[in-house]
Amino acid sequence: MSRRASGSIPALVLRREGARAAFTPDTLVVEEPLEIRIREEGARESTPLLVTMRTPGEDEDLAMGLLFSEGLVTAPEEVLSMSGPDDARIAAELARNILIVTLRRPENGARVAPRRATVMGSACGVCGRMSIEDVLAVGQRSRGTGAMSGEDLRVPAALVTSLPDTLREHQKVFSSTGGLHAAGLFDRNGRVALVREDVGRHNAADKVIGALHRERRPPLPIMLVSGRLAFEIVQKAVLAGVRILAAVSAPTSLAVELAEEAGITLIGFLRGERFNAYTHPERILPGA
Repeated sequence: MSRRASGSIPALVLRREGARAAFTPDTLVVEEPLEIRIREEGARESTPLLVTMRTPGEDEDLAMGLLFSEGLVTAPEEVLSMSGPDDARIAAELARNILIVTLRRPENGARVAPRRATVMGSACGVCGRMSIEDVLAVGQRSRGTGAMSGEDLRVPAALVTSLPDTLREHQKVFSSTGGLHAAGLFDRNGRVALVREDVGRHNAADKVIGALHRERRPPLPIMLVSGRLAFEIVQKAVLAGVRILAAVSAPTSLAVELAEEAGITLIGFLRGERFNAYTHPERILPGA
């Protein structure tokens, strides 16, 4: 399937510096809605799942990541196909922002309802407790009896502090716009395996996790995201089998609680040579 993958567009801006002003070329991040629809195997009609604002490109990765984070699928084999609408009555401008995902029919004939209402917002104490238990339960079903990635992982602090520069080197659109979030997955030696960008930090995380599943790769133990660490980012990391999750900004209280219970090392304020390890700091070794 061929889908537009333009993450930026040119623009002309008036740039002022002191008393001087001139029109100069610039680049803008593209933001468009993507409607994801679900269709059961053998069915003709599809059902809208959600609409998310995103940067066009890697839409299939985004959809796959969302399906996993919503608990609708637990293995990539459950996704039979992804395609745009084949209805000629839908204009091309609209069709490029619609993705229909065909799912294998569940053996028991029932599919789990989307979990978005539970996990996509700030939560009170009781709701937060329910959300954590829900994520841990789904994560256990997704992994089966296999070990999570990097169960015995120990990394030097210098490896952690090197991650932001490595991620930045692989941010193709950010270098020209400065307006995109990014998420990257790394192996236990700090080598980058996958990087995805998007105008939304949640979308960037979903895209990189979706790419992991679509490429049938084994779980990768380290994940770095731009922006802050909210509950839903940790949730996605749990379901992906991540063991060290880092960000350049702060975590929320519920994110820390989930990371503690899920056994994830949560790192915030990763800037230069400094960072805070909020949970399971034993994985971070001193020195180079």
